[in-house]
Amino acid sequence: MDHEAEGRGLWSKVLDLVYPSVCHGCGDGVAGNRSLCGACHDELPSLREPFCRSCGEEFEGRIDGSFECPNCRDLDFSFAFARPALPNHPVVLEMIHELKYGRRIEIAAELGRLAGRAFADDPRLAVALSEQWPLVPVPLHRRRRLWRYFNQAEEISRSLGAATGLPLCRALLRTRSTSSQTRLSRAQRLKNLKGAFSLSKSGAAFAAAKPAGAVVVDDVFTTGATTDECARLLRRSGVQKVVVVTVMRG
Repeated sequence: MDHEAEGRGLWSKVLDLVYPSVCHGCGDGVAGNRSLCGACHDELPSLREPFCRSCGEEFEGRIDGSFECPNCRDLDFSFAFARPALPNHPVVLEMIHELKYGRRIEIAAELGRLAGRAFADDPRLAVALSEQWPLVPVPLHRRRRLWRYFNQAEEISRSLGAATGLPLCRALLRTRSTSSQTRLSRAQRLKNLKGAFSLSKSGAAFAAAKPAGAVVVDDVFTTGATTDECARLLRRSGVQKVVVVTVMRG
């Protein structure tokens, strides 16, 4: 029996009883597993060009062709590029906070659908779709997962997989508990994450086949420290190319 899946389902049913199904944008009632009404969903802005080809940071102004922002020029990422589906937006940020800190697991379905915009909008991700690269969620430490009942990146990946047809691979484990990254600089985050990840059994089997690529999935891309550490481990273990997809740019 999959006790983890059973626990997720039970927690979701409890939340259905406690919280009414309303749109996080306007407050109107919504049906099923939706967290946004159709109008508010469609009004959310997708990432617009020009944006940094490495991290997805939008640039206000005109630039012809691709560019790399000043923050990324001196960084050597292990992933090929990170592609947030949306720019920073208060409604989406609130949804992510409620998912993570309010343990509102049902919100992950909507966030996964939003993340799917990255695949629809960015031709660089076409190869991931055609070659069926697996979605690899950023892992959560066991202690934090026990408190939250779920890993938000994994739940977003489930919904994203349903939207794109890509398989889910829990390739990574968080073997060391780390302090919150929220208020740390990039250098502090890198130090905080050193040695925090390892391959799971399924991850080791996946990487041993020297696969063409993988898509690391997380909720928000901020400095890239966490996703880069995940990408570094996957690349070092045999994955030829890693890209990052997140719901939103931080």
